[in-house]
Amino acid sequence: MILPVAVLLGLALRGAACAGDHLHTRDAHVHEHLNKREYPQVPITPPYRPLVWGDFNVIHTTDTHGWLLGHQKLSFPEPDYSGDLGDFASFVTHMKNIAIEKDVDLLLVDSGDLHDGTGLSDGYPPGGVDAHESNKFLERLPYDVMTIGNHELYIYADTYDMYTNFVPHLGGRYLSSNVNITVFNSDGEPESVPVGNRFTKFTTRKGRRITSLGVLYDFTGNDVNTTVQTVADMVNEQWFAEAIAEEPDVFVLIGHMPVSFDNWPTVFDAVRAVHPLTPILIFGGHSHIRDCQQYDSRSMALESGRYMETIGWMSADLEAATGNANNISFTRRYLDQNRVTYEYHAQMSNQTFDTAYGRSITDGLQELAVSFDLSYLYGTSPQDYTINQNPYPSNGSLLSLFIADVRPVFPETLITYAFIRLFHTLSPLTTRVIPSQPYITNSGSQRFNVFQGPFTKNDQLTASPFTDSFLYISNVSFSIANQVLPALNNAGADEKRKRDEIEKELWSRGVVDTRYKAWLEEMDRRAGIGRREATAGNLTLGYVTADSCPGAGDDTLHLALPYYSVPDFIGSNPPNVADDTPIDLVFVDFIEAQLLGILNGLQNAQNYTTADVSLYSPTLANAALGLYAQGVWN
Repeated sequence: MILPVAVLLGLALRGAACAGDHLHTRDAHVHEHLNKREYPQVPITPPYRPLVWGDFNVIHTTDTHGWLLGHQKLSFPEPDYSGDLGDFASFVTHMKNIAIEKDVDLLLVDSGDLHDGTGLSDGYPPGGVDAHESNKFLERLPYDVMTIGNHELYIYADTYDMYTNFVPHLGGRYLSSNVNITVFNSDGEPESVPVGNRFTKFTTRKGRRITSLGVLYDFTGNDVNTTVQTVADMVNEQWFAEAIAEEPDVFVLIGHMPVSFDNWPTVFDAVRAVHPLTPILIFGGHSHIRDCQQYDSRSMALESGRYMETIGWMSADLEAATGNANNISFTRRYLDQNRVTYEYHAQMSNQTFDTAYGRSITDGLQELAVSFDLSYLYGTSPQDYTINQNPYPSNGSLLSLFIADVRPVFPETLITYAFIRLFHTLSPLTTRVIPSQPYITNSGSQRFNVFQGPFTKNDQLTASPFTDSFLYISNVSFSIANQVLPALNNAGADEKRKRDEIEKELWSRGVVDTRYKAWLEEMDRRAGIGRREATAGNLTLGYVTADSCPGAGDDTLHLALPYYSVPDFIGSNPPNVADDTPIDLVFVDFIEAQLLGILNGLQNAQNYTTADVSLYSPTLANAALGLYAQGVWN
């Protein structure tokens, strides 16, 4: 859709002013880090073996989501990921020097999602644009190729900021093969153009000819005046055929798309149809997991986690496979993102590791954190509260805390993403008293753990980031409202099909929780209680990866994170009121369509539409934990 010029300009200006007002389906997380540590404050397990170098090597990042100062809490596994972007920059510098000494190639690539996740990206003052300031530090790293993610597309102002301010720094190496933005051309007319380049070709230090694409999965949640073409349609474009026609020494394909259960095979097969033997290296993202696939014996596809927790490594011996059809020797590794890892592989000590360049990035990020007031203290958490590492319900469950403690203290604030609540308070925008009622919430409404210690502005954004508005439908009888929780959690065949359809829709709009949590659950299942106890020793909690590529991928040995599943929706006990008692059904704007469908499926006395929905409260959903911490944790 292309809007009139005046409207397009208005959208850009409005987006710049209001980009911080709503995060949509974003995985928003924030860290606490104002005082740079010279070394981790707790013992961190080092890697147990050196990296394997080939004649062609790649360092990979993806889904960093603004975590540029790393994870700074002391409860494991957070210290495993306690490096910052300055540490990483120093690591890249040292690894580039090692590559020169070994006389091999080393590339640095990124698979997208720079926005939405921490105070550094999202904590900007009114009038700012998400990640505008934090991205300035990523610009300083020597990325060979980067690509766009779905989180660059939720708000037009963010996309436009990337197009005008970030993309030019990559010199044609920021790729958006199937993503366009509508901008004004030189004649002042709206025109749809690629956000970055469709593809790029370049030559490495060792003279290897590279062809790269940058692909986004079939994302549908993009803002107006941005366009995402399906992957299947993209590979049939004339420009695509022309881009891959000339055979390079190696294809380096990057994209914000999982390497398993998505459309990389579509791209791979299109390239293979033209070049059956050319080496293909793929670097994916989006699902937040560590994963690896080999689509044939002369290719490898790597996905390197999320949130500056994981740094990916791939090596390949290309020379031995030149001029023949032999299998290519690949290795891959998932590095924990911390100084211990970096110093081990860079063969440096804590005294020699830092570079002036890396240190300047760390200092600049710290200054940005101060300017955004990210250390503002709400209170001090007495313990860790986790979403899936403790059972629900339990004293260590964040969901239990949210339901049992936070809600009674600040009842009017507690509706978050996919959250329904039957309020028992005086409705803020009405004068009618609502009788005592239970409430229901999606277990995904809390998106990150709360850790013992200071609970800051950063931590509030980490655990409960969604700035959703509260809506309500009035005068729903309790007998109907009381069926909402069972309906949402119903596992019957018909309901499962509906939920699968909803999950597919949420995936297309950018929600990755289901796939990431399934990965964690499988990790916990493989470990098992007995095996976990037997292998514990001195190991700390962390990722224990099993992927589809040969050998072990994890760079550091860990004890698998425990995982406890929770219902999709949870709720308090229903009150003792008559079935015909009218109540207000309160929810957030994100799930309006789903909720209306559920209500209409539970009864036929009324056909509920958007006309029955009203704004319930001016309070936004992300305020609850901060208010609770101010009132209770002081």
